[in-house]
Amino acid sequence: MVFLWRDEVRPGVSVAFTDTDAGNLALHVGDNPGEVNLRRSRLEQSAGLGSRRFQFMDQVHGEHVEFIASHGAGPTADAMVSAATLPNGAPQPLAVMVADCVPVVLVGTDSGKRPVIAVAHAGRPGVASGIVSSTVAEMRHRGALDIRAWVGPSICGKCYEVPEQLRSEVAAKVPATWSSTSWGTPSLDLPAGVRAQLDASGVAVEYLGECTLESGSLFSYRRDSRTGRFAGLVWTHD
Repeated sequence: MVFLWRDEVRPGVSVAFTDTDAGNLALHVGDNPGEVNLRRSRLEQSAGLGSRRFQFMDQVHGEHVEFIASHGAGPTADAMVSAATLPNGAPQPLAVMVADCVPVVLVGTDSGKRPVIAVAHAGRPGVASGIVSSTVAEMRHRGALDIRAWVGPSICGKCYEVPEQLRSEVAAKVPATWSSTSWGTPSLDLPAGVRAQLDASGVAVEYLGECTLESGSLFSYRRDSRTGRFAGLVWTHD
């Protein structure tokens, strides 16, 4: 099984999340680059991209949102937006990688009913800095209307233990993140924080993934620091 979850969320637009059967898709975790690129190629074939490729990015837990007009070297960013600006009139297929952080995929349409798509990497720093809200703002700057979100698998509030001070610092910025583990210690609920930010931005959540730490079919950095990365994906059918 290459995809943990996949759906055509709007006519001609698909969203998916991979699982461990798709293998590690990251180049920065000590894996063989040739094998990683082969897995990415197989993923693109499974998605039916033809000669197109998913655009990945160099994620750094920052605040930068990059607009992507065509495939190229991965930008240093934690979110990407693409619209109907390619030669074929379609957005660039996009990918975000995680192994506990929150992968967010967003889809909207412009006034001409053409898709505007985005992905965001929302770890603890990204949630605190509002990377998802910034991504929505960039989509709207590019003409997106009726934006919807798919919040992929990530570590849940019952599992993401953090020091008390860190919980207080993040929750002061995003109150919805305040949580406790199932064993009673301080934690952060990053998916809840993302959902609250999406709600404040007027974006409905269509899908919410399971906990990465609790699922053996997903990579989890908290479970194993020497692990791979799975992906959240969005693409159009051309």
